[in-house]
Order: sequence, then structure tokens, then C-alpha cells
Amino acid sequence: MRDESAKRAAQEYLAGKLSAEGQRHEDKLNREVAEKLGPAVWKRVADTVIAQCREWNGIANEQTFTCRETMLGDLRILCAGRSQQMVVHFDSRKLLVIIKNSARLEHEKDVVLFVEGYATESGRDARLMRNGEPVNLDLLITGELRVLAGLSRQT
Repeated sequence: MRDESAKRAAQEYLAGKLSAEGQRHEDKLNREVAEKLGPAVWKRVADTVIAQCREWNGIANEQTFTCRETMLGDLRILCAGRSQQMVVHFDSRKLLVIIKNSARLEHEKDVVLFVEGYATESGRDARLMRNGEPVNLDLLITGELRVLAGLSRQT
């Protein structure tokens, strides 16, 4: 009986050790793909912001938002007739996309999104995460533009 419990304990130990090694390997692969695809994720963010500003301007039939790229590669969005601005920044070392919107209420913090690699059926990809959840980028940017324009975040 004693040999059986020792055997079972040793097997549990090995299973835990293999599981931990497997998770470390998975984390390493995810970090590598996030670093590799981080610039592509940033391009997707920038393209989404620019496209939504253009779409808004087209629907409003006026130049409500002006979107410019700064010398540092950030996006700066200005709203006509308002002093507030929104800045979208990519930190390639930390794999973060930070959205600063001066039209937000004082107690609201900047939006911080993390570029995360993950496994797919056909290999690996990268996506934006916030609070451990994948981000719906279109919805997020629409909400931020609404706040910048002086509207409520929700429709």
C-alpha cells in the first residue's frame, strides 16, 4: 500500500513538472510571436483609427476629426471646435498600445492594451488584450471617438 501511494505521488509530481515546463514553453512561443507580430498589430490599430475617423467625417459631411501621425509614430486625433485630443501610442519594447483621451473624465485612466501571442489551429497569431480579455478594437475606438466628440461612450 505504501509503495502505491509513493508511486502515485511521484507520478503527480512528474505530471506537474511536465505541465509547468510545457506552460513555460508555450509562454515563450507566445512572447516570441507577440514581438514578431507587434508592429502588424500596431498597423491594424492605426489603420482602424484612421478609417473610423474618415468614416465619421464622411457621415457627418464635415472634417470633425483630424488624424495626424507624430514624429514619434504616435497618432494624434483632434476634434474640430474642441480643445481635447486623443493620442494613440505603441510601446514596442513593452508590447503596449496606450490610448490617452483628454476628453475623458478626470478619474478615468488611460486605456492600456497588451499585444499577446496565442496559438491557433494553423499556427500562432497576435491580438490585443485588456484585463485578460481580447479587445474588440472597432468598438473601443468608436467609444473613444464618441468621448472625444463630447458624446457619451455608449450608443
